[in-house]
Amino acid sequence: MMAAATIVETNCDAEVCIVEKNAVLGRKVIISGGGRCNLTTAENDIPELMKAYPRGSRWLRFVMHEFSPSAVYEWFEKHGIPLKTEGRKIFPKSNQGTDVTGMFQKIFEAQNVEVLLKTAVVSIQKADSGFKATFDGDKETFCDKLILTTGGHAYRHTGSTGDGYAFVQALGHSINTLAATLNSFSVSEDWIADLAGVSIANAKFKVLGKEISGAFLFTHKGISGPGVFALSSLVAFEECSPNNPLPLSIDFLPELDYQKLTDKIQGNISENPKKAISGIVHGYLPKSVLAVMFKILGIDAAKSAAEVAKKDVTRLVEALKNFKMTLIERSAGAEIVTAGGVDLNEVDQKTMESKICPGLYFGGELLDVDGFTGGYNLQIAWATGRAAGLSALGEVV
Repeated sequence: MMAAATIVETNCDAEVCIVEKNAVLGRKVIISGGGRCNLTTAENDIPELMKAYPRGSRWLRFVMHEFSPSAVYEWFEKHGIPLKTEGRKIFPKSNQGTDVTGMFQKIFEAQNVEVLLKTAVVSIQKADSGFKATFDGDKETFCDKLILTTGGHAYRHTGSTGDGYAFVQALGHSINTLAATLNSFSVSEDWIADLAGVSIANAKFKVLGKEISGAFLFTHKGISGPGVFALSSLVAFEECSPNNPLPLSIDFLPELDYQKLTDKIQGNISENPKKAISGIVHGYLPKSVLAVMFKILGIDAAKSAAEVAKKDVTRLVEALKNFKMTLIERSAGAEIVTAGGVDLNEVDQKTMESKICPGLYFGGELLDVDGFTGGYNLQIAWATGRAAGLSALGEVV
């Protein structure tokens, strides 16, 4: 959508056709951010922004400079979508993702862009003067420039079923190993169901030497939420199964080191020796989480603080700072993004044009780039789409 809008707003004489197999444009845009459309991020410091991309950060740097989050913000507001900032996230003030796709539809109607809905592409071939696309029903069309933005194979119900990978390979390109990312996890611990629905505002996760912080939520089978999604991105290519479990460590209080936490708890015990040990630490975590923790540690939560042995206080501090869980499965069917994709060595990072097949351009998740949750992946879409649109017209990006 961004590529097409860029083309027709830059050159109103350009003939553009969008082929979409869904009944509506932009289903992923509509459902992002819980239907509110987390349009982009409020992070405008480019070096900091690039830290949100575990794959492709160096390659994306140029287009992120050229069409930064602040430029994206300005573009959408100029096109009649008032925006708002919530933390580091940007949303339409209306909280309606359909307003965003509706805005693009108005552009396409005004500029006579041909939009073929409910039309699936079966194959793409290189032709002498461009490309031939064959649709279901044996219909064909020809174009001199082709921009592929088919997405990955995550959120398959939105139409991202991996079709683009076959098109790309047919045109001579390589596809790097694919994996699901931005997903929840199931764990092996049977007490997890007791904590379903309990949320933690911030924690630090460690798996296989990798670590990241964020909010998360206990589910009836495991853990989910922004911090967990980011963690899943870091270990996207690691096997996670009952036969190959991933050991997880959670620091529930990353703002306090071991010594400061120990001193605080010991100080509270000295001031309130008759208070139950559960009451001493009640402010650190929800009661239900603490109840599970005490049970795992074998510490009587009702015992007065003065009666709790120092070694048990040490064990309690260890649990708060290094709580162990075991990841055994990625939650299937709910992956938000696909890691892997078109090999970046085969695509010009400034123009999005293929280095193998002139006239072919790429954008979005089809490429071997992906970001954390929080508007970072839509930012990829806008930036690469705009670069591809300008480049297809022969404009300097």
